[in-house]
Amino acid sequence: MSRPLMVNAFDPRQSGRLTADVSDLLKRRNRVLGPSYQLFYEEPIHVIGAEGVWLYGANGERYLDVYNNVPSVGHCHPRVVEAISHQAATLNTHTRYLYDIVVTYAERLIAMFPEELGKVMFTCTGSESADLAIRVAKRFTGAAGVIVTENAYHGVTAAVSEFSPSLGEGVPLGQHVRTAPAPNSYRLGPNVGEIFAGHVECAIADLKRHGVKPAALVVDTIFSSDGVLPNPPGFLTPAVEAIRRAGGVFIADEVQPGFARLGDTMWGFQRHGVVPDIVIIGKPMGNGVPLAGLVARPEVLTDFAATARYFSTFGGNPVSCAAGLAVLDVIRDENLQANALEVGRYIVGGLERLARRHACIGDVRGAGLFIGVEFVSDTDTKAPAPGIATQLVNELRRKNILISASGFDGHVLKIRPPLPFARGHADIFLTAMAEALESLAETSE
Repeated sequence: MSRPLMVNAFDPRQSGRLTADVSDLLKRRNRVLGPSYQLFYEEPIHVIGAEGVWLYGANGERYLDVYNNVPSVGHCHPRVVEAISHQAATLNTHTRYLYDIVVTYAERLIAMFPEELGKVMFTCTGSESADLAIRVAKRFTGAAGVIVTENAYHGVTAAVSEFSPSLGEGVPLGQHVRTAPAPNSYRLGPNVGEIFAGHVECAIADLKRHGVKPAALVVDTIFSSDGVLPNPPGFLTPAVEAIRRAGGVFIADEVQPGFARLGDTMWGFQRHGVVPDIVIIGKPMGNGVPLAGLVARPEVLTDFAATARYFSTFGGNPVSCAAGLAVLDVIRDENLQANALEVGRYIVGGLERLARRHACIGDVRGAGLFIGVEFVSDTDTKAPAPGIATQLVNELRRKNILISASGFDGHVLKIRPPLPFARGHADIFLTAMAEALESLAETSE
């Protein structure tokens, strides 16, 4: 089955509807950037600035950001900007010299994890972290097999793209990779944990039939690309037990769910009562400054360090660490984890009220400020309705609300705003959502 790479990607056939300045910028862009680059929305936006939860367009318009987790503590947060500026004016070098800030940041970061996870290695991107995590896992287990979900995304390096099926059919999975259907409780019911574990065990068995020992189960703990699947808490435990019985390790990809976004916990794996062997972190760490890494059980890293030469020139550099420290300070001082929990519940409540009026909404689910709305064409069969999701994404963009969709069929609205998103912002979004749904309903009559 073919899947959409970006269900809301810019269609060049729409260029006649664009303003002259955007059309000119698109022509310049297309002349110099590689064709793999894609833009959001049928009518792309030209942004020139940002602050908090807002992006600002070239013509003075502003857009409510309901999607970006990279500026996790808000676009251009002044404390992050100041920290970067001060450090850049003081020292910026690589990690093969001794300096304080990388150690200070590592200490602060490790203190946020269970005590079993006692070591961190810094990189620049989530893809680089995932690549390193797999190298470490293979060395530790002496195995090669990797198990992921059917529409997982973990990165774009050659090694990681082999276990990122959401990249599409043009990027084949590695022969050492097996996929498991996404653990969607809306479709599978309350026994989703046991069902998902059964699929993982089948993947393990298939690897072994082909002479491949399982090295790792890798999951994004909010299953973002699979359609945002947070519930019920604890459902991951049986699958983690299954991979460990088979001699593999559990790698939790926290690039999207981590750093207080889920509200009730700092990390997604904590909602499931498990402690991973390796944790991948990235994107929101530096609020837009390249900063990523992996946190691991010390024993998992020992063999790798003894036998493999590894270093990252820019991973853990002073400027990035300054940004990372500022992010941790802002999360703490502005109570952003509590805000994510409270505002996330408020948004879910508003969406559930909309679901009672619009049968196309099959399910509303979320944890903190990570929420999915699944659209269906039939409530009995639960047939996916990607067309509705695509129309909503673009209709909301026309209302200056920035959002996107995910899932194997691209039929799940993905709501993932910056952490300072407040009730007032939620009301703007919910009002626009209600109007967009009414407009779609009228069009379909």
